[in-house]
Amino acid sequence: MYTCVFHVQNKGKILAICNIEIPTQSNHKSMAQVHFTIFLFSSIFVISSSSFIPPPHPFDPLTETELKLVRTIINKSYPIGHNHKFTFQYVGLNEPDKSLVLSWHSSPGHNVKPPPRQAFVIARDKGKSREIVVDFSTRAIVSNKIHVGNGNPKLTIDEQQAATALVLKFKPFCDSIVKRGLNLSEVVVTSSTMGWFGEKKTKRSIRTIPFYLNGSVNTYLRPIEGMTIIVNLDHMKVVEFKDRFTGPMPKADGREYRISNLKPPFGPSLRSAVFYQPDGPGFKIDGHVVRWANWEFHMSFDVRAGLVISLASIFDMDMNKYRQVLYKGHLSEMFVPYMDPNDDWYFISYLDCGEFGCGQSAVSLEPYTDCPPNAAFMDGVFAGQDGTPTKVSNVMCIFEKYAGDIMWRHTEAEVPGLKITEVRPDVSLVARMVTTVGNYDYIIEYEFKPSGSIKMGVGLTGVLEVKPVEYVHTSEIKEDDIYGTIVADNTVGVNHDHFVTFRLDLDIDGTDNSFVRNELVTKRTPKSVNTPRKSYWTTKRNIAKTEAEARVKLGLRAEELVVVNPNKKTKHGNEVGYRLLPGPASSSLLTQDDYPQIRAAFTNYNVWITPYNKSEVWTSGLYADRSQGDDTLAVWSQRDREIEKKDIVMWYTVGFHHVPCQEDFPTMPTMFGGFELRPTNFFEQNPVLKAKPINLTTIPKCTTKKND
Repeated sequence: MYTCVFHVQNKGKILAICNIEIPTQSNHKSMAQVHFTIFLFSSIFVISSSSFIPPPHPFDPLTETELKLVRTIINKSYPIGHNHKFTFQYVGLNEPDKSLVLSWHSSPGHNVKPPPRQAFVIARDKGKSREIVVDFSTRAIVSNKIHVGNGNPKLTIDEQQAATALVLKFKPFCDSIVKRGLNLSEVVVTSSTMGWFGEKKTKRSIRTIPFYLNGSVNTYLRPIEGMTIIVNLDHMKVVEFKDRFTGPMPKADGREYRISNLKPPFGPSLRSAVFYQPDGPGFKIDGHVVRWANWEFHMSFDVRAGLVISLASIFDMDMNKYRQVLYKGHLSEMFVPYMDPNDDWYFISYLDCGEFGCGQSAVSLEPYTDCPPNAAFMDGVFAGQDGTPTKVSNVMCIFEKYAGDIMWRHTEAEVPGLKITEVRPDVSLVARMVTTVGNYDYIIEYEFKPSGSIKMGVGLTGVLEVKPVEYVHTSEIKEDDIYGTIVADNTVGVNHDHFVTFRLDLDIDGTDNSFVRNELVTKRTPKSVNTPRKSYWTTKRNIAKTEAEARVKLGLRAEELVVVNPNKKTKHGNEVGYRLLPGPASSSLLTQDDYPQIRAAFTNYNVWITPYNKSEVWTSGLYADRSQGDDTLAVWSQRDREIEKKDIVMWYTVGFHHVPCQEDFPTMPTMFGGFELRPTNFFEQNPVLKAKPINLTTIPKCTTKKND
């Protein structure tokens, strides 16, 4: 017996040393088999090695290949399969060390070694939540622990579908449907999280809610009220069922929204409106890095957050270099409490990102409608319940936007003999996603402007969540409160809130930043000023030294909120900074002792500032489902840490109080809100002063004809 030793090499590097035993008395057939074995093994090894080359950017989302590798590595220690009760609840990029990322990003040509690439996994293992970190370079599990606190990880699509399918086969439920005179084949069951209402111990359970189609595809507008159906997800079993009464059933009429099924007359009629770019888009995409005008940033996708913007920098012509603005920004949570305290509704107080996953719920964008014709698209990938990759095509889009806005202008008519008019049209770059969590479609977008501003936008559309009532007119109402508005026959749109919280790790020209509250103070005109004016306002500068001093309830006083870099100043001595321009302010109206508010205490203020901590990412806590409010932004901030001249993170909540109206039925026109981050003494002068007028090519005029 001989031993054949051979090396598998790639670019001169030995990847493996392999031994194959060859019989002493070998014939041509056996030698051919040996040669084929060597060839096959070498090919497989080289192919598999080249397949696992890390992506070129530390913030690139996990690829399908990496997700498969994570599954393979974990499967060696924890067998994955139907009978092993091991499921993947979250798989994402393990946050790399920030100093290593910045070192890599700032090095010329990125010739510094990138930070280790790892995956962070939350799994359910025999009824417990297990946290695992997988290192790709070593192909090994480098951290492994059981979560011992409150709350549960994000629900998977598979387990929600399994739970609702279970209910449809549950005999007591089927019998109740028949007793109500309904057709079981027309019943749709959806999943709803249960929240937390003071229980000392909670199980990993959900409530399921039935709806009736029978002539409609607008599922959420025909609820079957009066049933309590609770499913334990770990045991996949209906553990509680009650049917209290037979309520009225809203009619199917008037709930259609598909254009193909709607009947004339149609309207209002709209003409086509196109931003025409004959030379193609002005942005370039290199992997996940986007470059446009004077901006450069990275786009990524996470199963919980959805769209993630990282390493956003803007080019300063005066300094001839890119300057940091935003290290990372993304959705952290969406809190949606409903305002009906009765049994069918009290528990509806969703934490959408933490319970359902705003990335997991993201949908493929429709070209020409969700995004304009000049848009480019990116796909998203996440791990399913068994760890296999799930791809969402066209989940993010990028496009240049021009809606007739003006970047800047001035008409000078005071110079004798001259009339000067200079105008620059305002073109911006938008990155967008849409996440459909149940009945609501949320449009999330980041708009980058050449002037240096970044606008974060939230659009709410979709379908109301409604309850059936016996009334068709307000004059018939007998109760003190119906908790909403009659929007159609036998249909009440229930009052509710939307609180959308962004996590914004700002690095304004560097990591050492401070938060300044410039209060606008009214003063009496001093006697030394000899004019008729009696008052004026000026600014009083307050630098927040700790977290407590940086909590802001908008609208209580006139103030400017600015993140500055005290180590960087303009030539006139002003600290460089970015100012927060809030949108309309809405704060939670729930009492502080109400259980949904305890879980969502991050909405107690509109703005929070915390020192950077890589573990503080999700404002509702890492385990949001059935959480008890003991791992939230409000709890972290109680430590009242120092934030002056530190690496700080801003948390901003866009709030909506939604009192439904008839115009929201059967589908809701988009309600939009947001905020802006705007440079303040960041540049030496107007950064778009020298922007050349662009050629807004127009489409040739078409002959018009009378509308039908």
